[in-house]
Amino acid sequence: MAALSDNARGALFMMASMTAFTVNDAFMKALSDELPLFQAMFVRSIGVVILLFLLCRQQGQLRFDVGGPDRAMIVLRSTAEVMAAFLFIGALFKMPLANVAAILQVLPLTVTLAGAMVFKEALGWRRILAIIIGFFGVLLIVQPGGADFNAYSFAVLGAVFFVTVRDLAARRLSRDVPSTLVALVAAVFVMTSSGIGSIFVTWQPMSGLAVMQMAAAMFFVIGGYIFSIAAMRVGEIGAVAPFRYTSLLVALILGAAVFGDWPNGLTLIGAVIVVATGLFTLWREGRLKQRELAAK
Repeated sequence: MAALSDNARGALFMMASMTAFTVNDAFMKALSDELPLFQAMFVRSIGVVILLFLLCRQQGQLRFDVGGPDRAMIVLRSTAEVMAAFLFIGALFKMPLANVAAILQVLPLTVTLAGAMVFKEALGWRRILAIIIGFFGVLLIVQPGGADFNAYSFAVLGAVFFVTVRDLAARRLSRDVPSTLVALVAAVFVMTSSGIGSIFVTWQPMSGLAVMQMAAAMFFVIGGYIFSIAAMRVGEIGAVAPFRYTSLLVALILGAAVFGDWPNGLTLIGAVIVVATGLFTLWREGRLKQRELAAK
């Protein structure tokens, strides 16, 4: 049997990462039956921080000599991570898993558009058209004025905004800033802010089922981080990134099998449009980068 290429291994790692993150989302959604938002986030964050700390130590990435500009970007990225986490999990507690996942698939489009606006990155008419069509797909998913529309749909869109800010801040980081350290700082921010928030809610006792669900959420979110880092280190970004859409397929399956939710026809059509335009955008960016490299 022939050995897998780096890109093939990276794709498998990315699929494993997206699957793990989505299974974590399903367990967090299940916990909403027993635990308030801040308590659930705080308890899960403790496990995430411990593991990322150990990973940083093992990789020799516990550094405190990060320069001022990088430090500012890490703080901005971590703050955006906190806001995105609160909005995303808050919406997840109240919305079908697949609907939330479908809206999040617009991220490649928003990051591309924001990159053009903030960093003056070149953006041709094909990608502009793909972004416009993609946002139309989001409208089909959100369905303003529809029976399934509520304020939590805006919360997911808010999460998309803050994840976009997070990713733009990450682009500004120097290449020598360890990625695991950046993830650890963000996890500490989430743990601290959710811990403060948990002071103002009534903590609920955790049943045996809730303890197992929380342990599973910790296990899968940590697995998501590890596989995500492995995917970025092994494969080329352009080859690996399209496999992020695995999360939508997993969310559809889990939503139907575990929660009995299945998106309506317009939501599914919107999801297909968003994924198609996102894949085109990623493919187009890859082609342009290849041309730039060939021209050098």
